[in-house]
Amino acid sequence: MSEQSQRPRRPAKPYRRPQKDPVRILAFEALRAVDERDAYANLVLPPLLRKARDKGDFDARDAALATELVYGTLRRQGTYDAVIAACVDRPLREVDPPVLDVLSLGVHQLLGTRIPTHAAVSASVELARVVLGDGRAKFVNAVLRKVAQADLDGWMEKVAPSYDEDPEDHLAVVHSHPRWVVSALWDSLGGGRAGIEDLLAADNERPEVTLVARPGRATAEELLREEAAVPGRWSPYAVRLAEGGEPGAVGAVREGRAGVQDEGSQLVALALAHAPIEGSDTKWLDGCAGPGGKAALLAALAAERGATLLASEKQPHRAGLVAGALAGNPGPYQVIAADGTRPPWRPGTFDRVLMDVPCTGLGALRRRPEARWRRRPEDLENFAPLQRALLRTALDSVRVGGIVGYATCSPHLAETRAVVADVLKQRPESELIDARPLLPGVPELGEGPDVQLWPHLHGTDAMYLALIRRTG
Repeated sequence: MSEQSQRPRRPAKPYRRPQKDPVRILAFEALRAVDERDAYANLVLPPLLRKARDKGDFDARDAALATELVYGTLRRQGTYDAVIAACVDRPLREVDPPVLDVLSLGVHQLLGTRIPTHAAVSASVELARVVLGDGRAKFVNAVLRKVAQADLDGWMEKVAPSYDEDPEDHLAVVHSHPRWVVSALWDSLGGGRAGIEDLLAADNERPEVTLVARPGRATAEELLREEAAVPGRWSPYAVRLAEGGEPGAVGAVREGRAGVQDEGSQLVALALAHAPIEGSDTKWLDGCAGPGGKAALLAALAAERGATLLASEKQPHRAGLVAGALAGNPGPYQVIAADGTRPPWRPGTFDRVLMDVPCTGLGALRRRPEARWRRRPEDLENFAPLQRALLRTALDSVRVGGIVGYATCSPHLAETRAVVADVLKQRPESELIDARPLLPGVPELGEGPDVQLWPHLHGTDAMYLALIRRTG
C-alpha cells in the first residue's frame, strides 16, 4: 500500500446554506419585474416595499437602500453593461437575464455606492446563491472580482471611446444613455460639451419629490409645516420634500388636497391658466388628462374664477385616475372617457385648452430610467400622427381669441417644435404667443416664443410648452 493511500482524507466542508438578504432579494425581484414584464420601477417598487414593511422585514434604512439599488442600477445600466461585457467571455446577450441582473446589482454596489468592496462582492454572491444557485454564484463571484480591480473612472478609461474620436458614443457609455437619445437631446439643447454632460448627469440623479398644493384646498404654507419640506423653486404651489420624504405621510396628500406633481408640470398648467385672453373665460378643456395631475391643478384654478373644466382621457382606467385626482374640487368639473382625435364636443367650445400629448417620455428619464432602454427611434414615427391630430383637435376646440397649450414631456424636436410648425402651416388663423413671461422668475428659457424646461437648468422634468392663440 502506498504512503499516499495511507494518508487520512480531509473531511469535506459542511455545506453552508446561503444567507438571505431581504433588501437585495427585493431589489432583484424589482429588476426582474422591470425586465420580464416591461414594468416600471416606480410602479413595481412601492408595493414591494410596503409588503416588506408589513412583514416586519424592513425599516426606513432598508427601504432607502433597496430603492437606491434598484434605481441606481437602472440609471447606470448601459455603463454597467459595458463594464460587465469587458469581464465576461461571451456576448452579454448570451448571459441569462437573471444572472445579468445580479451582476448589475453587484456592479452598482462596487462602482456606484460607498459599500466596501468585500461587502459588495460577498453580498452579491450570497444573493446569487439564493436566487440562481451555487453554480452560477461562482460565475458571479469571478466577474465581480474582476470588476473590483478598478473604480468607475478607471473602467470608463477602459471601455468608453474617447470623446475626441466619437463624442456621442463616449457620452452614451459614460452617462448611460442610448446613443440616439444622446444625439437627440444634444440637438434639442444645442451648445457644446458642458451643457449636454450636465443634462445627462442630471438624468442620472435621483429627483426630488415635489408636491403641489391645490388652490382653494391647501396652501404651500401648510405643506411647508411638514418635516423635511422646502419651498419650490418656481411654482407658488410647489413644495419639495428633502431626501427620504414620504408623500403618503403628508395629510393633505392623503386627503387629496395636495398631490405629487413635478414643478415643470405645474408651470405648464399655470402658464395656460394665466395667458391673457379677451372675452369669456368660463370653459376650460384638458384634452389628454390622464393620470390627472395637471387636470387637478387646472380645475382648482378654474374654480377660483368661476370657470368649469372638462377633463377628457381616452383610456377608461386612466379617466378613473383623473376622476380620483379631481374628487373634492371646489368648483364644477366633468371627467369623460373620449378619443381626443374624435371629440364629442362642438368646435369652438372652449376658452382655454391644454393638450399634453402622448410622447416618448424622454423628458422624464430621471423618474423612469428604464424608459431610455425601451424607446426606439421608430417610436417617434408612431407618435407623430397622433400628436399632430391632437393639436389640430385642440385648435378646433378653442374659440376665436382663446388659447391652446401644446405640451409634452419630451424635448425631442420631432415631438415639440416640428409638430407645432407643421400644424401651424395648415392653420394660418393661429399664432404662437410668447410663453416666457408666463413663467415669471424662471431663468434660461431661450429665445422663445415656446419654452423648453431642463432638469439641469430648472430642476424639473424636460417639459415643453407652446402657447397658441386662435385668431380667426
